[in-house]
Amino acid sequence: MTYPSHPVVDSLFEHLGGALPVADETAFNVFSAVTGTLTTHYRYLATLTSWAVGHGVASGDADRYVRGLFQEVGRALSDQTRTLQQLAADHETPKGNNERIRTTWFTPANSEALTQALDDLLADLE
Repeated sequence: MTYPSHPVVDSLFEHLGGALPVADETAFNVFSAVTGTLTTHYRYLATLTSWAVGHGVASGDADRYVRGLFQEVGRALSDQTRTLQQLAADHETPKGNNERIRTTWFTPANSEALTQALDDLLADLE
């Protein structure tokens, strides 16, 4: 993401994987707050790996499995024809494992806590 937009800078970022010029500082701050969740995602994956190790899976096997699983899930993000909600639904079996974890762990309260953390970060960025 770039702000303010500049043709040379935008062109450089396009060659590095893509540029998203934003119209104003408010949008830049919103995207900066979203970027602040990146290491949380890695910590989530590390927690999954540690949980598997805690249940007797060899550390290397757990690490390799979690990395491989989420690399494949990440590739699905390139399908711009489906919304993120559709991707989630496409990866869930009704009453299956994914639905169970989503509905028992990522509850409305959990979602609200994430929203509040992002709102607090955004307020600090402004």
